[in-house]
Amino acid sequence: MEQQTQLDPALWIYGGAILALLLISAFFSGSETALTGSSRAKLHAMADRGSRGAKVALRITEDSERLIGALLLGNNIANILSASLATAVLTRAFGETGVVIATAVMTVLVLIFAEVLPKTYAITYPEAVASRVSVGVWFLMRLLSPILALVQGIVRLVLLLFGVRTDPNSHLFSVHEEIAGTLALAHSEGTVQKEDRDRLLGALDLGDRTVDEIMLHRSKIAMIDGDAAPADIISKVLASPHSRLPVYRGEPENILGVVHAKDLLRAVEKSLRAGGMQNGTMRGFDILSVAKPPYFVPETTTLDEQMRAFLKSRTHFALVVDEYGALQGLLTLEDILEEIVGEIADEFDIDAEHQIKPGEGGDYIVDGVTTIRDLNRATDWNLPDDEANTIAGLVIHEAQIIPTEGQVFSFHGFRFEVLSRKDNRITRLKIRPL
Repeated sequence: MEQQTQLDPALWIYGGAILALLLISAFFSGSETALTGSSRAKLHAMADRGSRGAKVALRITEDSERLIGALLLGNNIANILSASLATAVLTRAFGETGVVIATAVMTVLVLIFAEVLPKTYAITYPEAVASRVSVGVWFLMRLLSPILALVQGIVRLVLLLFGVRTDPNSHLFSVHEEIAGTLALAHSEGTVQKEDRDRLLGALDLGDRTVDEIMLHRSKIAMIDGDAAPADIISKVLASPHSRLPVYRGEPENILGVVHAKDLLRAVEKSLRAGGMQNGTMRGFDILSVAKPPYFVPETTTLDEQMRAFLKSRTHFALVVDEYGALQGLLTLEDILEEIVGEIADEFDIDAEHQIKPGEGGDYIVDGVTTIRDLNRATDWNLPDDEANTIAGLVIHEAQIIPTEGQVFSFHGFRFEVLSRKDNRITRLKIRPL
């Protein structure tokens, strides 16, 4: 009886220590979930409204490696120490059976009160929790700085032995990925419409895409021969659905200028007033006299850079060239805007019909020149566009041949049937998911 009385104070001390360690473990678990699951955009908004905790949370999440290291180190110390104390107490009370009892009891306590409960609360209110715990976590990171540096060094050394190099400047969060993920989640839940999602993602992707991915290929560019008769030039300009046309002499690669339909009409009107028309023709007319100098851009220019260049130079028309200066295609400001808002068609667009037509049985009839990105946006598919820009290019790349009409291929979870081919170009395909 006397021995039991002497053990009571020790039991209360051990019990209080275990409870305190469980609370500390809960703090670290909740902090980890809140700081890694909170939105940086919302934290910025809270910081702008004067929240000191949000400002500290933004600062400590910049060093993701040290943040995770500090939280895991504190959490593991608390869990291991609490389990050790519980084992010591229950072993003295129940002998060797106390080890089993301590394992069972601490597993339940740690799982419920130190892991699930705090993490559930933190994921429910991530920004609020992150702003509250940020100061304590920052102090802990400063306190454990030498230990964290040692741990980081050991981790990087071990990873290096396996050929893995870590970037100490990498951030825990990617704004682009966070926004894209939020939009995808909101669309799946029905709170964001597909068109709105596509517009926002299109704007985000401008910095990752180059002009050669959306340009009009040189084989489809309508041009004017500068040596043609004035009447033929005027007829071709009037018959074209485009307001701007490149002008060449000799070879189509030798582009000397770009003529605007308005400038040509002004020249015709001026010639009429001056009496320059004779027998229905314009005497001494040179198309290059009304053409503007051509604007060339490299094919590796990103879309956001080119859009800014268009707005700065107050021009909407560019000719795309490769590293050797050879003409590759044509790009307009409208092409870039279409990557954000979708297809823009007017009364002069002869190809206003959709290049993607749904067929029977869940398949689609697709023009070979349709870009993979446009098809993915229209159908919510995920065909890869790393190796090719168009559907025809993807089929040729995967098949490693130029297919003939009627050939069928299956890759990336889809069935591709070649419906028509012209020369060496695939002009029409039927595609359906497998």
